[in-house]
Amino acid sequence: MLITGIETIPLRIPFKPGEASPASGWGPGDLPAVDSLLVKVTTDQGYDGWGEAFGLRAVTATQRAIDELIAPLCIGRDASIIAPLMLDVQETLQVFGRGGIVIHALSAVDIALWDIMGKAAGVPLHRLIGGGADDLACYASLEAYADPSLVRARVRRALDAGFTSLKLHEREPAAIRAAREEAGPDVEIMVDVNCAWTVNQARGLATELREFRLKWLEEPVWPPENYEGLARLRSTEGISIASGENVATLMDFDRLLRAGAVDFVQPSPAKMGGVTELCKVFPIAAVHNVTVMPHTFYDGPGLLAAIQVMAALGAVDAMIEWRYLDLEAQIYGWALNAEGGRVAVPHGPGLGIDPDPDVIRAYRRE
Repeated sequence: MLITGIETIPLRIPFKPGEASPASGWGPGDLPAVDSLLVKVTTDQGYDGWGEAFGLRAVTATQRAIDELIAPLCIGRDASIIAPLMLDVQETLQVFGRGGIVIHALSAVDIALWDIMGKAAGVPLHRLIGGGADDLACYASLEAYADPSLVRARVRRALDAGFTSLKLHEREPAAIRAAREEAGPDVEIMVDVNCAWTVNQARGLATELREFRLKWLEEPVWPPENYEGLARLRSTEGISIASGENVATLMDFDRLLRAGAVDFVQPSPAKMGGVTELCKVFPIAAVHNVTVMPHTFYDGPGLLAAIQVMAALGAVDAMIEWRYLDLEAQIYGWALNAEGGRVAVPHGPGLGIDPDPDVIRAYRRE
């Protein structure tokens, strides 16, 4: 079964009219829309597979990495021999680095190939890798709003939708406090500050952060590869730490875990090599008694890849990150939803669902 084509499909989906535009963590001004990059891989036997690369403001660069670097190495190769192909591409392109845009791009192709494998076998991906839950717990992952009154409103909306666990992308204590006051004492709250502080700055905020009774503090330290600093913060301040979305290689996941830096490890399938590499993190995390909580701040095939893998390999107390944004459309239409803080695992072949063609036609960027 040979790969005959790799098509990159950039999408831009605006927020619903009248919705508060969140503050952008990746560029100037508010975030008016969400950019995604889908990849469609086709084969000579008529199977199509869908993948997703981490997008946001890097969609154009990632698209070029697929079109100009990765696709020429994959077209004509056997779609069913995924791991050797992905290794060959990584070795060929290692001169461009082992993380960042090139690996984001490769992640999309890997996810699409696993989608094809499931479709060819006639089973959902979780069956291919050894098991499968019917549904999974998920938490509402909110954007950054900064204004405590907006944070309160978004927290209330998520609670009314049935979520009992929430993640904030807030850095100021006033905004975090507003969320805790609105949610009450029994709701799990996590905070992701996207590598905002030095170790000493994070330690200086520890007393106030402990007051909020966080389930975890995510990526508190710059640079993100300062695993020893994360370990010091975790051991001295009594705050559970989560990290891993910016880790791209299995060796670095091993370093992160050996350092004792995290309570929760967060591989991101659309950023670290797709399904092939995601599956490898679970056994090394288990050795260190660390729970895998994938980073999935996207809602396309990258999210489905995490759901399918977690259905087979995830711990009973693990959760899926559900990006809780009010967009004009969703990549899967109404076929994938979180109800009452849980998401049903699709049981169709491969990833279980294909992107909605009407959404692609309406929101594709040329």
